[in-house]
Amino acid sequence: MMTPRAPVAEQLIAELRSYHRPVVAFSGGVDSAVVARAAFEADRSTALAVTSIGPAVAESERAIARDVAGGIGIEHIELPTDEWRNPSYVRNAPDRCFHCKSELYGAIRRWLEAHGMADREIVSGTNVDDLGDYRPGLEAARDFAVRHPLVACGLTKPQVRDLARLWGIPVWNKPAAPCLASRVAYGVEVSPERLLRIERAESLLRELGFRIVRVRLHADELARIEVPREDIPTLIDRLDQSAVERLKELGFRRVTVDLEGFRSGNLNDLVPVDVLSQSVAKPAGGRDT
Repeated sequence: MMTPRAPVAEQLIAELRSYHRPVVAFSGGVDSAVVARAAFEADRSTALAVTSIGPAVAESERAIARDVAGGIGIEHIELPTDEWRNPSYVRNAPDRCFHCKSELYGAIRRWLEAHGMADREIVSGTNVDDLGDYRPGLEAARDFAVRHPLVACGLTKPQVRDLARLWGIPVWNKPAAPCLASRVAYGVEVSPERLLRIERAESLLRELGFRIVRVRLHADELARIEVPREDIPTLIDRLDQSAVERLKELGFRRVTVDLEGFRSGNLNDLVPVDVLSQSVAKPAGGRDT
C-alpha cells in the first residue's frame, strides 16, 4: 500500500510515530479511519484499532468499521462495553457522553493491561472542529490521557475528509454517524430497547431513500424525524400512513417531522449555558490550535 506524499499526510504519520505504539479508538467513521491509516503507516507491526460493541452502536456501523479496518490492513478488535451498569449513563443527563467514553477508554485500558500492553497510548479521531461543540467525552479522554493526533496537527473536518479521499478510504464522504444514544433527548432514560427502535426506524427511512436522517426520541415515546431541509417535501410525500404505522409498530406513540431540518447535535441546544461553559477546555494530547 503506497502512502500519498502530501505534506499533511506525512505530518500526521509523523505525529503517530511519535506516540508509543498507539491504539486507535475506532468507530469506522472518517476521522478515526484517517487516524487508523496514519497509525498503520507509522508502524504496521503494532498498529491496533479497537471498536466498541454495545446497543448504542448500530450493527450497520460495526460492519462498516470491520470493512474499513480490513481495507486499511490494521489489526482490529471489537471490545464489549458495559455502560448499562452505570446509572449515570442510563439516566441520560447532558454528561451522558462522559460516562460512555469513560467506559470505552476504561475497557480499552483494561484490555491492554490484561494483554501485557499497559504502556500503549490510546488515540482518538477528535478533530479541531470538534472542540467548538459541547463534548463531555473530551473530559473522559483527559482522564485517560487519550491523545488527539488530528488536533495536534491542526486538522479540521474538511481537511480530514480530503486526506481520507487522498488515501482512498471509502468513508471519506460518509455522513457523520454518532452513537444511537445521541438521538435520545436528555432526561429520557437510555435503554437497549429504545436504541434498537431508533436503529430500526432510521433503517426504514434509509430504505425510503434518505441518506442523511435522524430519528430523535423524546418523552412519551415521540419520534422527531430530521432530514436536510431540501428533503423535507420528499419525506412528507413518502411518509404515508403505511410508513407511519410501521414506525408506530416499533413502539413510537407519535411521529413528527422537524421543519427546521437536520442539524447535527441539536439536542445540545437544550443544555444549560452554565454546563456548556464548564466544558470549554483544551483536550489532552493536542497542541494549541
